[in-house]
Amino acid sequence: MTVSSAGGTTTIRVRDARAEDWPSILPFFREIVDAGETYAYDPALTDEQARDLWMSPSSAVNSRTSVAIDAEGTIVGSANMYPNRPGPGSHVASASFMVASSARGKGVGRTLCADMITWATEQGFRAIQFNAVVETNSAAVHLWQSLGFGIVGTVPEAFHHPTHGYVGLHVMHRPLSTPQP
Repeated sequence: MTVSSAGGTTTIRVRDARAEDWPSILPFFREIVDAGETYAYDPALTDEQARDLWMSPSSAVNSRTSVAIDAEGTIVGSANMYPNRPGPGSHVASASFMVASSARGKGVGRTLCADMITWATEQGFRAIQFNAVVETNSAAVHLWQSLGFGIVGTVPEAFHHPTHGYVGLHVMHRPLSTPQP
């Protein structure tokens, strides 16, 4: 897929993640988690715990981990997607996204999310819900809104941001067009 952004045109390809992709994902996973600005993951996670957290959805039923690869063949982002809740809540998908700092603003997040929306639709999910979008992460909030997600609520002071202090977490939702059972 070719993506146009303010910085020009970039070719991004998305595919299912493989175990051997983890060493390429780990550096930007660590950078994002250690910054403490967008994920409530514990920075003290070991590399093995981080791998299990990020890569394990791909082994669960109706779940997937993907990677975004640039024109040079470098993994520049990753997503994992899965049912938001088990049992009676399993008809709603959820996902998490991480993009390497060197690739931000180049359409990688948009491409990963568009791929996730297609996947969730094909899997028969009725909607997508993001449970914890940090309200100060304006780039992500804007991106998700541009892809049809709405803020259905904000949990006040649910995230402790290293710079802004206690900030809210948005719950964002997007219905999908899926066949009725």
